[in-house]
Amino acid sequence: MSARLPLVYHEDYSPPFPAGHRFPMEKFRLLHEHLSASGLLGADNWHRPELCPDELLALAHAPDYIRAFQAGELAPPLQRQLGLPWSEPLVRRTIRAVGGSLLTLELALRHGLACHLAGGTHHAHHDHPAGFCIFNDLAILALSLLESGRAGRVLILDCDVHQGDGTARLLAEVPDAVTVSLHCASNYPARKAKSDWDIPLPRGLDDSGYLRVLDDALNYLLPLYQPDVVLYDAGVDVHRDDALGYLDLTDAGLAARDGLVLRRCLAADIPVVGVIGGGYSADRAALARRHGILHHTATQVWQELGLN
Repeated sequence: MSARLPLVYHEDYSPPFPAGHRFPMEKFRLLHEHLSASGLLGADNWHRPELCPDELLALAHAPDYIRAFQAGELAPPLQRQLGLPWSEPLVRRTIRAVGGSLLTLELALRHGLACHLAGGTHHAHHDHPAGFCIFNDLAILALSLLESGRAGRVLILDCDVHQGDGTARLLAEVPDAVTVSLHCASNYPARKAKSDWDIPLPRGLDDSGYLRVLDDALNYLLPLYQPDVVLYDAGVDVHRDDALGYLDLTDAGLAARDGLVLRRCLAADIPVVGVIGGGYSADRAALARRHGILHHTATQVWQELGLN
C-alpha cells in the first residue's frame, strides 16, 4: 500500500480566542476534525511541526518587529493593524504555523505534494502586521529555498480573494521569487502592491469565468518561468458564501480550481506546497469543510498519480 498525502497540523493552531471575533480561529481545529472524520487524516500521514526558528522568520521580517510581537510590545498602531488580541498562545500559534508551512515544503519536496491545515499569511509585511497576518510564511518559504540553493526559481500562486500585498512587497526585489495574485479587484487591500503578475477579477465572477482565467494563467506562466516549486495559496474566500469575498465560486468551482492547479503543476514535475489561505463565515463548521476541499482534491490527485 502506497503512502498517503502528507498533511501538516498542530494543536496549537486554534488557541483560546474571543467568541464571535471576526477572525475564525477555531477553523483550524474544525478542519482537523473534519479531515480526521473523513478518513483523510490519520496517524500515518499527520505531521506535527516544530516552532519556526527566529533566524528563518528574519529572512522576511525585521528582528525588532519579531521581538516586539513575541514580547507583546507592538506599538498600539501596529496592534490595531493586526486586528487580533495578543496572547502568549497566539505567539506560539503564529510561530508554529510558519513552522508548519516549512514542514509542508519539506514534505512536498520529498513527495511532490503536501498540504498544510493552515498558512497563507500573505498580508504580513517586513516590519508590521496587517489583515490578521503577522509573519509571511509564503515569503519565508521562498527566501529559504532560494538562499539555501535548493531552488533556482519559486512561483507563488495566490488564489486568495485578497491580493497578496505583503508577499509582493517582501519579494519585489527577488527576481527568482515570482508572485502571482488572482484577486477580486474591488476588495482589501485598498492600496494594492505590485506583484509580478496581478490578475484582478470583477465582482461576481462565477466558476466558469474564474476557471478560464486560471487556466490561461497556468498555460502561460508555468512554461514561461518553469519554477522548481509552486507555493499554492488556496484561499476559499472566493466562495459565494464567504463573508469578505465578493466572488461567486461554488464548492464544485473550488474543487475544480484546486484540481486544475495541482494537476497542471504535477504534470510538469513541479512540487506543490498547499496552504489554506483566507476564508470567513459565521458558520465555522461549514467554513472548515470548505477549506477541506483542498485536502480532498489533493488526496484525489495524489491517488490518481500514484504519488508516494
